Amino acid sequence: MLEMSARTHAAMVAHAVAGLPHEACGLFAGQTGSDRVERFFPMRNAAESREIYTLDGLELMAVERTADDAGLTVMGVMHSHTHTTNYPSPTDIADAARFDPFGAWRFIIVSLRHPEPSLRSYRILDGEVDEEPVVIDGSS
Repeated sequence: MLEMSARTHAAMVAHAVAGLPHEACGLFAGQTGSDRVERFFPMRNAAESREIYTLDGLELMAVERTADDAGLTVMGVMHSHTHTTNYPSPTDIADAARFDPFGAWRFIIVSLRHPEPSLRSYRILDGEVDEEPVVIDGSS
């Protein structure tokens, strides 16, 4: 189960919408070993594509440094699907195997296919996709 505040959820959805027509992306962080997202870091989609996203390496290092300085650990990546459901694509699954071979990260996908955006979270390991519940509370 992944937990986040309503404010964090809204920030992820707003970043996805603001990224249109391209996919949007970002990282999120929390306390080591925790299932709670404490901070979302919107990032630029270096691919500038509506079908894939690429995190900029320098920006990624800056986010990791900022999270470390705040005593947080990067928990995963968020990205949007501009015209499909929020289920990991074959590209998403291949990226997970390449960048997270131990299955430690969460993969949040915000679908913009319908008028009301939808957010879902997954763990991906060895090509297996497992959805996890997302609990959104009213705290900031």
